[in-house]
Amino acid sequence: MTPAYHLKPQNIGTVNWVGLFTLTQKEIQRFMGVYLQTIIAPVISTVLFYAVFGIALGDKTGSTGRMVAGIPYMDFLIPGLIMMSMAQNAFANTSSSLVISKVQGNIVDLLMPPLSPTEFAVGFAMGGLARGMAVGVVSLLVLAPFSSTHLFSTMGHDPFFILFHAVMGSLMMGLLGLIGGIWSMKFDHLAMVTNFIIMPATFLSGTFYSAGQLPELWRFICHLNPFFYMIDGFRYGLTGVTDGSLTVGIIVMIVSNLVLWTISIVMLKTGYKLKS
Repeated sequence: MTPAYHLKPQNIGTVNWVGLFTLTQKEIQRFMGVYLQTIIAPVISTVLFYAVFGIALGDKTGSTGRMVAGIPYMDFLIPGLIMMSMAQNAFANTSSSLVISKVQGNIVDLLMPPLSPTEFAVGFAMGGLARGMAVGVVSLLVLAPFSSTHLFSTMGHDPFFILFHAVMGSLMMGLLGLIGGIWSMKFDHLAMVTNFIIMPATFLSGTFYSAGQLPELWRFICHLNPFFYMIDGFRYGLTGVTDGSLTVGIIVMIVSNLVLWTISIVMLKTGYKLKS
């Protein structure tokens, strides 16, 4: 006779650590399973941007040619390209994961487990953060040898600003992707967010130019863009060059993450476009 097994209910506690770890692991494995598309392809795009600008400016080595804020333009460009790629991929990870689940009809598999809105948000945000950081590390390793002044050989100018803006920037974009994914019901909606919000904000944030070279009005508008502080702080960490206030940048990054976090939690608690 087969012995009877009596299953006891599991006491989850205040935080469902097992569920949170499983969701985070699922999000990381999802993009690592297709790393050629999610990590290698963005790095190649970043290198192509660098190569095109190098050819266009006639500065193949970075040792001569245009100077920006006292450093070669190509050295000025590298941190912006890396941070831009990190931001776009952190956003893409969380937003595409949710939209795919909606389109395929398996969003219920994410909503039924005993995960609180906070645990749900943390799990997805950590997946976006992990992908952004992975793309950033690989991009830095690939582009660092092209720096003519070897700015990146000793962990840059200020490791704190490198790590802070890399983490906070990727987390911000992961949360923005979570909000975009909850709002979007199909890929067309997500493409609207990407094309009309994410792409313009990243390209017009000082990635390819110094905000100090802009007319006063456009400089003011640029400083209203949170993406500017994300890239400016990261660039300062690597090169020591900054176009804005570092203190304001830290405050903007923290406040932006808190605002996006609050919005995402409210959307998850109400079940907005998830349970209705």
